[in-house]
Amino acid sequence: MKRDILRQLQQDRAEKRPVVLATFLNSGEQRLLYLTGKKGLKDLDPRIGEAARAALLEDKPRTIETAQGPLFLNVFNPPLRLILVGAVHIAQALVPMAQFAGYEVVVIDPRSAFGSAERFPGVTLSNDWPDEAMTDLKPDLRTAVVTLTHDPKIDDPALIAALKSDVFYIGALGSKKTHAARLERLRSAGIPEHELARIHGPVGLSIGAKSPAEIAISILAQMTAALRQPAPRETVTA
Repeated sequence: MKRDILRQLQQDRAEKRPVVLATFLNSGEQRLLYLTGKKGLKDLDPRIGEAARAALLEDKPRTIETAQGPLFLNVFNPPLRLILVGAVHIAQALVPMAQFAGYEVVVIDPRSAFGSAERFPGVTLSNDWPDEAMTDLKPDLRTAVVTLTHDPKIDDPALIAALKSDVFYIGALGSKKTHAARLERLRSAGIPEHELARIHGPVGLSIGAKSPAEIAISILAQMTAALRQPAPRETVTA
């Protein structure tokens, strides 16, 4: 591996940027491929971009055949993260489910009586206000954000921060009426309509969930669909 590629790969990993290291096995030529970027892939087989994107989404390296011979696509994805805003009963059910699915989980709740180590043993907790906590956490393409408090003072700042980031999933607990009022507040805060459409509200798949555990299942299922079957809004570039 050339030094400049290694240096860039290390920087990408430090900045939690998803990247694929593409190696032409016959020649040893290597390139770094990204979901976003400025330079296109006009000099490469279009199938390479599709394969690289699929490899990133599946977290699995693969080898494909190209006009230049076999190409090995090695995936370097940041860890999956789930940021939960609101240390409520649903969060207590969702945390272990998400951890089992491979997520690093952070629970944010400025109400220390809720966001306590006794209620969430072994979980990373933040009692900062969500806007401050989100600034420190720097949510990225491999991050999901779910708000659960029903309190606009807590949920809205977290949603605004999430909408300004590249998170792959945003969910907000509440009825259709609650969500409609939430959208009006966010519009008043200057959030454009196309960004508001990123919020899954009411959160979770419509499976008739009633208990906190069932609601947690519906949320994790919807997160998984957003992660593995995202809307076609990104293209892989070099």
